[in-house]
Amino acid sequence: MALRLPRDAASVPLIRQMLDGTLRSLGVEPQIRDDIELMLTEACSNVIKHAAPSDDYTVSAAVHDHLCVIKVVDTGNGFDPNKVLDPEPGAEYGRGLQIMRALADDIRFTNRREHGAMVCLEKRLRYAPGAAGPHLMAH
Repeated sequence: MALRLPRDAASVPLIRQMLDGTLRSLGVEPQIRDDIELMLTEACSNVIKHAAPSDDYTVSAAVHDHLCVIKVVDTGNGFDPNKVLDPEPGAEYGRGLQIMRALADDIRFTNRREHGAMVCLEKRLRYAPGAAGPHLMAH
């Protein structure tokens, strides 16, 4: 699934609910869905807060066997995630990268001059017993 969304806070719950509904229908365990929802929320929120002014951004999500791959792309110039300082203890903001790194099994940042910045998040999936997901992905 791929969506071009308005760069507006109201777009975050929409994509979050759509992805969660898809993962739920595949039978992904609730804890894994919660982790993916929080990773996605942080990635989209970072675009809304920090990306260069533009009208939209793109979110794509795919499930391959036991792996969910999410890509969030904006029109900004990106940033160097290694130069972002960890927030002070007790800080109310600035934890997005920490949260994404803690929850994702893999995270990559790509800055493409003409095409914007992309964060790619990967999460291994676990399915409830008897879930449809593993059977659907096998074909």
